[in-house]
Amino acid sequence: MKKTSSLLMLLMIAIATVHAQPERTVWSVEKASAWYSQYDWLRGSDFIPHTAINQLEMWQAETFDTVAIDHDLAFAQSIGFNMMRVFLHHLAWQEDPAGFKTRMDKYLTIASGHGVVTLFVIFDDCWNDNYQAGQQPAPRPGVHNSGWLRDPGTRYYDEPRLVDTLKEYVTDLLTVFKHDKRILGWDLYNEPGNSHYDLKSMDLLEKEWHWALMVNPDQPLTAGVWNNSLGELNHFQLTHSDVITYHNYDPPALHQAAIDTLKKFNRPMICTEYMARRNNSLFINIMPLLKEQHIGAINWGLVKGKTNTIYAWNTPMPDGSEPKIWFHDIVRPDGTPFSGEEIEFIKKMTNR
Repeated sequence: MKKTSSLLMLLMIAIATVHAQPERTVWSVEKASAWYSQYDWLRGSDFIPHTAINQLEMWQAETFDTVAIDHDLAFAQSIGFNMMRVFLHHLAWQEDPAGFKTRMDKYLTIASGHGVVTLFVIFDDCWNDNYQAGQQPAPRPGVHNSGWLRDPGTRYYDEPRLVDTLKEYVTDLLTVFKHDKRILGWDLYNEPGNSHYDLKSMDLLEKEWHWALMVNPDQPLTAGVWNNSLGELNHFQLTHSDVITYHNYDPPALHQAAIDTLKKFNRPMICTEYMARRNNSLFINIMPLLKEQHIGAINWGLVKGKTNTIYAWNTPMPDGSEPKIWFHDIVRPDGTPFSGEEIEFIKKMTNR
């Protein structure tokens, strides 16, 4: 009897210990550095196939274009890129959870076949607030990112029950793909506080981080800082990210100043958005700066397409003519580059 009681007591203690396990915390600097050391210098683009105007058109079954994805990533491979940053959208998952994850797997298979790892972006505070499943709008001529979608946008505040859907979405994706080595990491929230949300975005950011930590994926968690004025958001992002990510479209001196402020965290760094030619943020002056300091270099835009990101922010060209200087993007769908010299420079930087 005493032996049975002792075994029962040990079992109860073991169960209590399991349930008392806290969610995992931010990676140690040592763990983050060890993770980063397994990769060559990371370089690539924020990616959407040239046939998609937004995240829904990329991921919905009717418009999921494996031919365009393969075509565009073959070009990325040809210039020595080895990673892509790719945006998701909860509505595509909500409409078809199983199919959405199957399409993610198909994308990852294509990408890995081209030597590309992927940083997935889950939520986003940028551009259009209204979205619906089904056929997406045509691009507005000459308008930068005319069809890009926030996720979840103001629906998060207007539809209280949406938070349950979002929790299930985040938990499902991270659970299914938590051990997938084709995934570089999870960029939990793109530019929180944009679209004048400011600190309103903190609530969802904190909740999402908690959901992700409870799953505890093998891949690092991050959310890039992008605006110096968002102090509380920046502090949360920088102190909770396993690796530091940031956006910077400034010329070299200002970009280096931003890097210097982030070095104090002593963590691997990836610039997840740069390269706006009009702003003097160029491959020729930013890529060497990032490579020298072993900072990942992710420029916005790869193949010119329906996102219209060859046009600058807030500078529409209603006639749809091609600007003399592209704002983002590198090449046309037929393979003709914006600049042959630029392509050769990128290849030199990536040892192609």
